[in-house]
Amino acid sequence: MKNHFHIFRERLSDNPPAVLTFGFLFMILVGSFLLFLPFSSKNLNFTNYLDCLFIATSSVCVTGLSTINIAYEFNYFGKTIIMILIQVGGLGFMTMATMVALILREKITLKDRLVIKEQMGVSRLSGMVKLIKYVIYSTLLIEFIGSIFLSFVFIPKYGLKGIFYSIFHSISAFCNAGFDVLGDSSLKIFSNNPYFLSIVSLLIIIGGIGFNVYIDIIKFKFNLKKYSIHSKIVLVMTFSLLFIGTFLFFILEHNNESTIGNYNFIDKIFNSLFQSVTTRTAGFYSIDQTNFTESSSVISMFLMFIGGSPSSCAGGIKTTTIFLLLITTISFIKNSDDIEVFKRRISFSSVNKAIGLLVISLSLVFVVTFILSLIENFRYLDLLFEVISAFATVGLSRNLTPYLKDISKIILILLMFIGRVGPLTIIFSFYKNVNKKKIRYAKENIIVG
Repeated sequence: MKNHFHIFRERLSDNPPAVLTFGFLFMILVGSFLLFLPFSSKNLNFTNYLDCLFIATSSVCVTGLSTINIAYEFNYFGKTIIMILIQVGGLGFMTMATMVALILREKITLKDRLVIKEQMGVSRLSGMVKLIKYVIYSTLLIEFIGSIFLSFVFIPKYGLKGIFYSIFHSISAFCNAGFDVLGDSSLKIFSNNPYFLSIVSLLIIIGGIGFNVYIDIIKFKFNLKKYSIHSKIVLVMTFSLLFIGTFLFFILEHNNESTIGNYNFIDKIFNSLFQSVTTRTAGFYSIDQTNFTESSSVISMFLMFIGGSPSSCAGGIKTTTIFLLLITTISFIKNSDDIEVFKRRISFSSVNKAIGLLVISLSLVFVVTFILSLIENFRYLDLLFEVISAFATVGLSRNLTPYLKDISKIILILLMFIGRVGPLTIIFSFYKNVNKKKIRYAKENIIVG
């Protein structure tokens, strides 16, 4: 038995994607067990384990979907466990493991640095420990500042409980989790509070642009020419999608009395902006998602599927992926031999990865939606919305999650896990193509279109 465990450990240590995959799985299992125990629930009874597993997965995968109302089911200890799981999931398994190692003054090995490199999605191996320290310090600082700003709303409304609410929602917003402890209506009670919506939106945006972008912004201030091409793409796509989403939601919903039709102009703008922000991939909502028109729901699904940016707390296929696909398409239309952006030539390996990720993601969403349509009796649009929300780790729902059958909940658990860890990471954790082919076959053209 020991020999088998030793062999498994050795193989695991040589495969960074596998370390990340099993690391997230370990956190989920520990979290689900803690939530299952009586001291986590308000009535001090065991909570249904499948619900605990769902909540733990949704927390670690910073999704926000929930089969039960955590505000009513769990006491402050249980809610604190969920908050910790969100924080751990947002920062990532290796970030937390490295933080513990640094506190214990243990050496960060080369294998550890390789796993960190895989998690952070960076190309260089040098400076990994310094990057992790930066991630931890910046995260805690931003969440602390966010909780202070939120406390001006929560403490006057809820008293001393507002302190916990401020910390919980600051972490949940920055980590793009979307969990709240306010009850049944998420943030609907603040839909007429532009200050509150602005703070939460800002936390979501900052948490979704990625730590590599922070470094460029702090290092080069507003000298955009010195930003890396990655940072330029992330910022262009982030603000473009935010503007497009806000504009479309405002146009489509400004006369809908079930959503923002009865709001004044300022509240219409802020709620349209918040919907555009939260679909990228936070999961909070200031307006009930079931009241949106089908056109707005389609826009929401599109934004959810794209998600945030690499090396961030957000999910989805990422802004850089969709940007590469758009640039590749434009280059094809122009009949250009090279794919160029910001006076740089993009490697075809990056494009291949983007295409592969898109095909795998679309296939996964289609297959899971089809399976759920055979199991459940809900509308196809609602099921598709739920599936995209789970895969992109968003957490928005058209009021389906609590009413799904157990087998559907298990499927969504797997989907959230795949979406957070990453389809390619999971594939590479089981399949590792070490040896490249030494033979190149003759080239042949295929008729396309």
